[in-house]
Amino acid sequence: MNGELNTGTHTVSIARLLSQVRLESFLALLSSLSEGIIAVDTDLRIMTMNLAAEQILGRDVDALAGTRVCDLFGSASCPRDTLEAALRSGESIVGFQTTVDMADGRRGEVLLTTSRLEDRRGRALGMALIMGDVTEVTDLRRRMNPRHRLGRLVGRDPRMRELFALIENVADSDASVLIRGESGTGKELVARAIHESGARAAGPFVQVNCSALSETLLESELFGHVRGAYTGAVSDRIGRFEEADGGTIFLDEIGDVSPVVQVKLLRVLQERVIERVGENRPRPVNVRVVSATNRDLEHLLAVGRLREDFFYRIKVVSLEIPPLRERREDIPLLVEDLLGRMARRQGLETVPRISSGAMARLMNHRWPGNVRELENALEHALVLSRKGTIRAEHLPPEIAREGAGAPDLKSVRGDQRREQDLLLEALEATGWNRTRAARRLGIDRSTLWRKMKIHGIEPEDRKS
Repeated sequence: MNGELNTGTHTVSIARLLSQVRLESFLALLSSLSEGIIAVDTDLRIMTMNLAAEQILGRDVDALAGTRVCDLFGSASCPRDTLEAALRSGESIVGFQTTVDMADGRRGEVLLTTSRLEDRRGRALGMALIMGDVTEVTDLRRRMNPRHRLGRLVGRDPRMRELFALIENVADSDASVLIRGESGTGKELVARAIHESGARAAGPFVQVNCSALSETLLESELFGHVRGAYTGAVSDRIGRFEEADGGTIFLDEIGDVSPVVQVKLLRVLQERVIERVGENRPRPVNVRVVSATNRDLEHLLAVGRLREDFFYRIKVVSLEIPPLRERREDIPLLVEDLLGRMARRQGLETVPRISSGAMARLMNHRWPGNVRELENALEHALVLSRKGTIRAEHLPPEIAREGAGAPDLKSVRGDQRREQDLLLEALEATGWNRTRAARRLGIDRSTLWRKMKIHGIEPEDRKS
């Protein structure tokens, strides 16, 4: 509204109104707000703050004046690059959530909004940070949104939520499950989630990579052997099926199993008995069989490398994991989860932060290696960033180059039609969630909202 306040009957200039208000009244207004307000200079050093900020932080203005605002957040949580960019551009940050040291000594969640401070000649004096404590709301949201996570699986994409529901539906049965998906999508995590969600959770979870061993060694690994069964068998040995008794056995790369081993596995699936190599005595086993593959089993079936009866026995229930490129909106959630795990593993006090530029690169990458590649990329970036804020230049070169060349709003500056197309693509891909769409485009929410107004873009539920 260009600095004007609409009262319904007439319009009053906010500037004119403030010029008529006593300074004491305005200061009383700032003191009564529940949001903390911190004024920083152009070097991001604290100049002053209101009472609410002192209460949130548990420190008074005299103790904090002159210190860098990032000292409140910690080097890994401070949005330094975002604040500096907002100072330079004059654009506001709206709804940026991060962690801060709270009054009681714990780490809490705050939502930041900024406004540049200027003198009477329009020169930048610094910035006002409006800080709302959303710790309780964030904790409540996390408790009320368990479907974004199942075991170590993370995702809010509809296909992932459907996968979570299927896992819970099959967890308590003993039906054989076949997990299908590209390499790196997390097939082992799905198998573990099935095991841990069902009645066998207290039993063992035993994993076998069927592509890592020759036919003879795989038989011995699965079923065990007796002394003298073959050269080198100097003593009796139990197999992985017996180890998994009462629990779950996970047969990874099941598409690489030879027809001979397929026949022996078929007997286990039908009769729940095994025979050790070199022995004729049947041994009963009580196991749940979960298999996984990234191969085209239907093709193997057509060319005779997979038995039909075996194929249908291992896929009583079939679960499909979508590749990461088809659920890009899960990337920020995965990044948060993976960085959190890395921080805990390395004993870091705070979770490393990732800049908007780096996130844009991650969102634009094709991810042929899926979640495993994303984890490796973050490990790489964490080393180069020295466990500080991860920026685009810290990412592996192939990701940084690809992201830099991907179409974004800066690359189409001046082309209004292409800019409008990119805005619509991002909004539709995120279900018209402006926060996620802005993150996808590498801009803040206020910039997105302004550009939506310029192009006349409205959410679908507001269109007539």
